[in-house]
Amino acid sequence: MIVITGLGPGDFDRNPGPVRDLLLDLSRQLILRTRKHPAAEQLALSRDDIVFCDDLYESCETFEELYSMIADRVIDASNVGPVVYAVPGGPAIGEFAVREIVARVADVEVVPAETFVDAILAEVSYDPFQRGLQILSGHDLVDPVVLDKPTIVGHLDRPEILADVASRLSRVLPESTDVTIFNGIGAADARTWNGPIETVDSSYAGFRTSMWIDAEPGGLVGAVRTMERLRRDCPWDREQTHASLTKNLIEESYELIDAISVLDDLDVDYVGYAGVEEEVGDVLLQVLFHAAIAKEAGFFDIDDAAEVLRQKLVRRHPHVFSDVEVADANEVKSNWDRIKREEKGQDSGSALDGIPRHMPALHLAAKMQNRASKAGFKWENSGQALDQVREEIEEVAAALESPEDFEAEIGDLLFSVVDLAARSGVDAEIALRRAVAKFDRRFRIMETSGDLKGLAVEELQQRWDQAKKT
Repeated sequence: MIVITGLGPGDFDRNPGPVRDLLLDLSRQLILRTRKHPAAEQLALSRDDIVFCDDLYESCETFEELYSMIADRVIDASNVGPVVYAVPGGPAIGEFAVREIVARVADVEVVPAETFVDAILAEVSYDPFQRGLQILSGHDLVDPVVLDKPTIVGHLDRPEILADVASRLSRVLPESTDVTIFNGIGAADARTWNGPIETVDSSYAGFRTSMWIDAEPGGLVGAVRTMERLRRDCPWDREQTHASLTKNLIEESYELIDAISVLDDLDVDYVGYAGVEEEVGDVLLQVLFHAAIAKEAGFFDIDDAAEVLRQKLVRRHPHVFSDVEVADANEVKSNWDRIKREEKGQDSGSALDGIPRHMPALHLAAKMQNRASKAGFKWENSGQALDQVREEIEEVAAALESPEDFEAEIGDLLFSVVDLAARSGVDAEIALRRAVAKFDRRFRIMETSGDLKGLAVEELQQRWDQAKKT
């Protein structure tokens, strides 16, 4: 028979009587996961037949291999006689070898013991029923990290692990959030550090080091809660509606596009990405705003929207989440478009089904041309598309004296230019934006030479040429 228990979080005397008696029972073989624990060292003074597993740490390349070898050692010993296997803290938290032993052996008794979690909760006087509790491993932080409730991070055994955890958590917590580091809690030589997350002392790392965090959440959860409070307490935010925010969403989307275009020009730099980061946040604000309004109306919240998105991603990627096989990215896109039309009940048979008509005109034109091209309506090469542009220019020239025809012909010309751009692998929207930015730079340079009003065309051309050289 195998009995599994714990050494508690610190000194041996901290354990309750029944656990101490079990650990001191000389009729049972005692195997400890490690000697690097106060109770283990103190227990070794009372009995000299203890088997430690520290030697296995040196011989194993992975934790999975280590846990399996510890389980083998305990099970093999149980074939000779009764065994007590004891771990630091308690057997219920963070003890993967315990799980393997229980899975492989039928005759196992698990005797609960105080864990580091129990000790920390007692130290900070917190009841998890108040606002919940999250326990994370410093060796394998979840991604993304969501700190929406009091959190304990364990396994902070090395300075680099503690420093990395502090760095990652500082990005999703409000600035200068206080955290508490417990080193050796439950023992006479226990140490505690408290201070801002950005200044955590990594020298407190150790086999029995954990971090306690109880703060207002930052990151995505913090943004959601901030938005909810603004809807309650800010008169301007409270009076906004889906309709009133539409223009903001469009404007913020274009500001993000501007930031991305600058990033491309600078060929990936920290300043450029800082701009993209800010604008992504502004677009997210609009999403949170609409979700908050919908929640107040009783329809959906941000989690509902995220789950709808997750389900959609799974449905539209059957080559990832099912057994569908695809040849390339084009087939992936084709499947996506087909599934999307089926979901929306828009599959009338036309390749143009499902295209939103409120898209910006350049984007809408490119989208339609792309769909038509996939359906077979396309030029054989860019030269033919260029001939079409020339033909449209002639028709524009012919319509100069006819205002009612001129608008239609200008539209046809723009449409054909978008098509030519796509045939040449150019995004017309980005190309035009960059042309506008270029004009902006050159025009400002022209203005530095004085007032432009009243100048002859030749003088304006001269300034323009100089601006180009500049």
